[in-house]
Amino acid sequence: MVKLQVQFASGKPVYLQVVDQVKAAIASGALRPGEALPSIRPLAEDLRVNRNTIAKAYAELEGQGVIETLAGKGCFVRAGASPLRKDARIRLLTGAVDEAAVQAHHLQIERADFLRLAGDRYDEFERQRAKAAAAEQP
Repeated sequence: MVKLQVQFASGKPVYLQVVDQVKAAIASGALRPGEALPSIRPLAEDLRVNRNTIAKAYAELEGQGVIETLAGKGCFVRAGASPLRKDARIRLLTGAVDEAAVQAHHLQIERADFLRLAGDRYDEFERQRAKAAAAEQP
């Protein structure tokens, strides 16, 4: 199971930190379709947050179609492709790209360097995902 962490001083709501970390773990292959997420109470205790915070994060993930709740069994990573249309997925990503572009501008990073860095990071992510998938093979 993936280890979640929260940064109380980050300024980002804790429930969104949990949402982002779960989505990143799924995207990287650290969490697989059908895999159970930690129960709300133990995760809240581990992170030292209110149970309602974790419940809110899980509700957000379920609303986005990332996880599903099975009555009496818990929350599980949803199998299958994203339920969102491509244009909706791109809209969700636009904010993060905008933030990175603003940071690059303030740090006086040239456009070509910024794009190269984005491509390099994407390639590294793909390598890590392939490595994780290969490790799962018997």
